[in-house]
Amino acid sequence: MIDLHSHILPGIDDGATSLEMSLDMARMAVADGVHTMACTPHIYPGLYLNDAQGISRARQQLQAALDVYRIALTLVDGADVHLVPGLLEGLRAGAVPTLHGSRYVLLEPSHHVRPPHFEEAVFELVAAGYTPVITHPERLTWIEDHHEVFPRLVRQGAWLQVTAGALTGLFGKRAKYWGERLLGEGQVHLLASDAHSSGRRAPGLSQARAVAEHLLGADEARRLVLDRPQAILDDLAPSQVPALPETAPPKGWLQRLLRR
Repeated sequence: MIDLHSHILPGIDDGATSLEMSLDMARMAVADGVHTMACTPHIYPGLYLNDAQGISRARQQLQAALDVYRIALTLVDGADVHLVPGLLEGLRAGAVPTLHGSRYVLLEPSHHVRPPHFEEAVFELVAAGYTPVITHPERLTWIEDHHEVFPRLVRQGAWLQVTAGALTGLFGKRAKYWGERLLGEGQVHLLASDAHSSGRRAPGLSQARAVAEHLLGADEARRLVLDRPQAILDDLAPSQVPALPETAPPKGWLQRLLRR
Protein backbone atom coordinates (compact mmCIF):
# COMPACT_ATOMS: atom_id res chain seq x y z
CA MET A 1 0.00 0.00 0.00
CA ILE A 2 0.98 3.65 -0.46
CA ASP A 3 0.18 6.30 2.15
CA LEU A 4 0.18 9.82 0.71
CA HIS A 5 -0.65 11.80 3.87
CA SER A 6 1.48 11.66 7.00
CA HIS A 7 3.16 13.90 9.52
CA ILE A 8 6.12 11.62 10.07
CA LEU A 9 8.92 14.18 9.80
CA PRO A 10 10.21 14.93 13.32
CA GLY A 11 9.87 18.36 14.90
CA ILE A 12 8.52 20.14 11.84
CA ASP A 13 4.82 20.55 12.71
CA ASP A 14 2.28 18.94 15.06
CA GLY A 15 3.31 15.43 14.00
CA ALA A 16 6.26 13.32 15.18
CA THR A 17 8.11 15.01 18.02
CA SER A 18 11.40 13.11 17.74
CA LEU A 19 13.43 10.92 15.43
CA GLU A 20 12.63 7.95 17.65
CA MET A 21 8.90 8.53 17.15
CA SER A 22 9.40 8.87 13.40
CA LEU A 23 11.24 5.55 13.32
CA ASP A 24 8.47 3.90 15.34
CA MET A 25 5.88 5.30 12.94
CA ALA A 26 7.83 3.96 9.98
CA ARG A 27 8.04 0.50 11.53
CA MET A 28 4.28 0.52 12.16
CA ALA A 29 3.57 1.53 8.58
CA VAL A 30 5.77 -1.23 7.15
CA ALA A 31 4.25 -3.83 9.49
CA ASP A 32 0.82 -2.77 8.22
CA GLY A 33 1.82 -3.27 4.59
CA VAL A 34 2.83 0.26 3.52
CA HIS A 35 5.94 0.47 1.33
CA THR A 36 5.84 4.16 0.34
CA MET A 37 4.81 7.15 2.43
CA ALA A 38 4.55 10.83 1.58
CA CYS A 39 5.96 13.25 4.15
CA THR A 40 3.30 15.95 4.20
CA PRO A 41 3.80 18.43 7.06
CA HIS A 42 1.50 21.40 7.37
CA ILE A 43 2.22 24.60 5.49
CA TYR A 44 0.29 27.33 7.26
CA PRO A 45 1.69 30.87 7.22
CA GLY A 46 2.09 32.22 10.72
CA LEU A 47 2.04 28.79 12.33
CA TYR A 48 3.97 26.18 10.32
CA LEU A 49 6.50 27.96 8.14
CA ASN A 50 7.55 24.96 6.08
CA ASP A 51 8.57 25.14 2.45
CA ALA A 52 9.60 22.73 -0.28
CA GLN A 53 13.33 23.04 0.38
CA GLY A 54 13.05 22.44 4.12
CA ILE A 55 10.65 19.53 3.69
CA SER A 56 12.92 17.88 1.14
CA ARG A 57 15.92 18.25 3.42
CA ALA A 58 14.03 16.78 6.40
CA ARG A 59 12.74 13.92 4.26
CA GLN A 60 16.25 13.07 3.07
CA GLN A 61 17.54 13.04 6.64
CA LEU A 62 14.75 10.73 7.80
CA GLN A 63 15.21 8.45 4.79
CA ALA A 64 18.89 8.12 5.65
CA ALA A 65 17.94 7.09 9.19
CA LEU A 66 15.42 4.55 7.89
CA ASP A 67 18.11 3.08 5.67
CA VAL A 68 20.55 2.84 8.59
CA TYR A 69 17.96 0.97 10.65
CA ARG A 70 16.93 -1.12 7.62
CA ILE A 71 13.31 -0.02 7.72
CA ALA A 72 11.93 -0.78 4.26
CA LEU A 73 9.92 2.39 3.75
CA THR A 74 10.42 4.79 0.85
CA LEU A 75 9.66 8.42 1.60
CA VAL A 76 8.57 11.08 -0.88
CA ASP A 77 7.98 14.80 -0.56
CA GLY A 78 4.68 16.59 -0.16
CA ALA A 79 2.81 18.94 2.15
CA ASP A 80 -0.57 19.33 3.82
CA VAL A 81 -1.28 22.76 2.39
CA HIS A 82 -3.79 25.12 3.94
CA LEU A 83 -5.95 27.18 1.64
CA VAL A 84 -4.53 30.67 2.05
CA PRO A 85 -3.97 33.68 -0.22
CA GLY A 86 -0.92 33.24 -2.44
CA LEU A 87 -1.12 29.46 -2.60
CA LEU A 88 -1.13 29.28 -6.39
CA GLU A 89 1.85 31.63 -6.59
CA GLY A 90 3.70 29.48 -4.06
CA LEU A 91 3.04 26.35 -6.10
CA ARG A 92 4.20 27.99 -9.32
CA ALA A 93 7.36 29.28 -7.65
CA GLY A 94 8.19 25.85 -6.21
CA ALA A 95 8.01 27.05 -2.61
CA VAL A 96 4.97 24.86 -1.93
CA PRO A 97 5.56 21.21 -2.83
CA THR A 98 3.14 18.97 -4.61
CA LEU A 99 3.07 15.21 -3.99
CA HIS A 100 6.37 13.84 -5.32
CA GLY A 101 6.65 16.73 -7.75
CA SER A 102 3.42 15.78 -9.49
CA ARG A 103 0.39 17.91 -10.43
CA TYR A 104 -1.41 16.62 -7.30
CA VAL A 105 -1.37 18.71 -4.12
CA LEU A 106 -2.90 17.98 -0.71
CA LEU A 107 -5.27 20.81 0.17
CA GLU A 108 -6.56 21.19 3.73
CA PRO A 109 -9.67 23.34 4.22
CA SER A 110 -10.53 25.01 7.49
CA HIS A 111 -11.93 22.45 9.94
CA HIS A 112 -14.65 24.55 11.52
CA VAL A 113 -15.75 27.14 8.96
CA ARG A 114 -16.41 26.69 5.27
CA PRO A 115 -13.72 28.79 3.58
CA PRO A 116 -15.10 31.77 1.67
CA HIS A 117 -14.91 31.28 -2.09
CA PHE A 118 -13.75 27.70 -1.52
CA GLU A 119 -15.05 26.35 -4.80
CA GLU A 120 -13.64 29.28 -6.75
CA ALA A 121 -10.20 28.75 -5.20
CA VAL A 122 -10.25 25.05 -6.05
CA PHE A 123 -11.34 25.80 -9.60
CA GLU A 124 -8.45 28.27 -9.93
CA LEU A 125 -5.99 25.52 -8.99
CA VAL A 126 -7.56 23.08 -11.46
CA ALA A 127 -7.50 25.69 -14.22
CA ALA A 128 -3.78 26.22 -13.52
CA GLY A 129 -3.09 22.52 -14.13
CA TYR A 130 -3.07 21.20 -10.58
CA THR A 131 -5.29 18.51 -9.09
CA PRO A 132 -6.20 19.49 -5.52
CA VAL A 133 -6.60 16.49 -3.22
CA ILE A 134 -8.93 17.70 -0.49
CA THR A 135 -7.97 16.10 2.80
CA HIS A 136 -10.33 14.52 5.32
CA PRO A 137 -13.65 16.10 4.25
CA GLU A 138 -15.42 13.61 6.52
CA ARG A 139 -13.87 15.31 9.57
CA LEU A 140 -14.85 18.87 8.70
CA THR A 141 -17.47 20.15 11.12
CA TRP A 142 -19.31 22.01 8.35
CA ILE A 143 -19.89 19.03 6.06
CA GLU A 144 -23.42 18.47 7.41
CA ASP A 145 -24.60 21.83 6.11
CA HIS A 146 -22.53 21.82 2.93
CA HIS A 147 -22.26 18.20 1.82
CA GLU A 148 -23.27 19.15 -1.73
CA VAL A 149 -20.02 21.13 -2.11
CA PHE A 150 -17.90 17.99 -2.34
CA PRO A 151 -19.60 16.26 -5.28
CA ARG A 152 -19.41 19.61 -7.10
CA LEU A 153 -15.69 19.86 -6.38
CA VAL A 154 -15.13 16.32 -7.65
CA ARG A 155 -17.03 17.13 -10.84
CA GLN A 156 -14.82 20.15 -11.46
CA GLY A 157 -11.63 18.11 -11.08
CA ALA A 158 -10.71 17.91 -7.40
CA TRP A 159 -10.01 14.64 -5.58
CA LEU A 160 -11.10 13.62 -2.09
CA GLN A 161 -8.97 11.80 0.48
CA VAL A 162 -10.63 10.15 3.49
CA THR A 163 -8.67 9.38 6.65
CA ALA A 164 -8.23 5.71 7.46
CA GLY A 165 -9.00 6.31 11.14
CA ALA A 166 -12.35 7.81 10.27
CA LEU A 167 -13.49 4.51 8.76
CA THR A 168 -12.31 2.53 11.78
CA GLY A 169 -14.10 4.76 14.27
CA LEU A 170 -11.04 6.53 15.65
CA PHE A 171 -12.61 9.95 15.13
CA GLY A 172 -16.08 8.97 16.33
CA LYS A 173 -19.40 8.01 14.79
CA ARG A 174 -19.88 11.26 12.89
CA ALA A 175 -16.60 11.04 10.94
CA LYS A 176 -17.20 7.34 10.31
CA TYR A 177 -20.65 8.06 8.92
CA TRP A 178 -19.43 10.76 6.55
CA GLY A 179 -16.41 8.75 5.46
CA GLU A 180 -18.57 5.76 4.61
CA ARG A 181 -21.20 7.93 2.98
CA LEU A 182 -18.69 9.65 0.69
CA LEU A 183 -17.27 6.25 -0.22
CA GLY A 184 -20.73 4.87 -0.94
CA GLU A 185 -21.54 7.87 -3.11
CA GLY A 186 -18.46 7.21 -5.23
CA GLN A 187 -16.71 10.47 -4.33
CA VAL A 188 -13.49 9.24 -2.68
CA HIS A 189 -10.25 8.79 -4.60
CA LEU A 190 -7.80 7.93 -1.81
CA LEU A 191 -7.45 6.60 1.70
CA ALA A 192 -4.50 7.83 3.76
CA SER A 193 -3.47 7.65 7.39
CA ASP A 194 -2.84 11.34 8.20
CA ALA A 195 -0.61 9.81 10.89
CA HIS A 196 0.70 12.21 13.52
CA SER A 197 2.36 9.92 16.07
CA SER A 198 3.08 6.36 17.13
CA GLY A 199 0.20 6.56 19.62
CA ARG A 200 -3.46 7.32 18.99
CA ARG A 201 -2.91 8.66 15.49
CA ALA A 202 -0.47 6.02 14.30
CA PRO A 203 0.06 4.96 10.68
CA GLY A 204 -2.06 2.21 9.22
CA LEU A 205 -4.27 1.58 6.22
CA SER A 206 -5.15 -2.10 6.31
CA GLN A 207 -8.18 -1.86 8.63
CA ALA A 208 -9.67 1.00 6.62
CA ARG A 209 -8.97 -0.92 3.43
CA ALA A 210 -11.01 -3.79 4.87
CA VAL A 211 -13.92 -1.42 5.56
CA ALA A 212 -13.73 -0.10 2.00
CA GLU A 213 -13.60 -3.64 0.64
CA HIS A 214 -16.76 -4.53 2.56
CA LEU A 215 -18.54 -1.47 1.16
CA LEU A 216 -17.19 -1.33 -2.39
CA GLY A 217 -15.38 -4.58 -3.15
CA ALA A 218 -11.74 -5.64 -3.28
CA ASP A 219 -10.89 -3.95 -6.58
CA GLU A 220 -11.98 -0.47 -5.51
CA ALA A 221 -10.39 -0.92 -2.07
CA ARG A 222 -7.08 -1.65 -3.82
CA ARG A 223 -7.46 1.44 -6.01
CA LEU A 224 -7.92 3.60 -2.91
CA VAL A 225 -4.63 2.54 -1.30
CA LEU A 226 -2.44 1.46 -4.22
CA ASP A 227 -3.51 2.12 -7.80
CA ARG A 228 -4.49 5.79 -7.53
CA PRO A 229 -1.64 6.66 -5.13
CA GLN A 230 0.80 5.06 -7.58
CA ALA A 231 -0.75 7.04 -10.41
CA ILE A 232 -0.08 10.22 -8.42
CA LEU A 233 3.55 9.24 -7.90
CA ASP A 234 3.79 8.61 -11.66
CA ASP A 235 2.10 11.98 -12.30
CA LEU A 236 -0.53 10.50 -14.55
CA ALA A 237 -3.27 12.82 -15.74
CA PRO A 238 -6.58 12.29 -13.93
CA SER A 239 -8.05 10.96 -17.18
CA GLN A 240 -5.47 8.14 -17.09
CA VAL A 241 -6.23 7.14 -13.51
CA PRO A 242 -8.70 4.41 -12.49
CA ALA A 243 -12.11 6.04 -12.42
CA LEU A 244 -14.33 6.33 -9.39
CA PRO A 245 -17.05 3.67 -9.05
CA GLU A 246 -19.83 4.27 -11.56
CA THR A 247 -22.40 2.00 -9.96
CA ALA A 248 -24.62 3.09 -7.11
CA PRO A 249 -24.07 1.55 -3.67
CA PRO A 250 -26.21 -1.49 -2.80
CA LYS A 251 -29.90 -0.84 -2.25
CA GLY A 252 -30.59 0.24 1.31
CA TRP A 253 -26.94 1.00 2.03
CA LEU A 254 -27.44 4.66 2.83
CA GLN A 255 -30.53 3.94 4.91
CA ARG A 256 -28.53 1.51 7.02
CA LEU A 257 -25.92 4.18 7.63
CA LEU A 258 -28.54 6.75 8.59
CA ARG A 259 -29.93 4.40 11.24
CA ARG A 260 -26.60 4.13 13.02
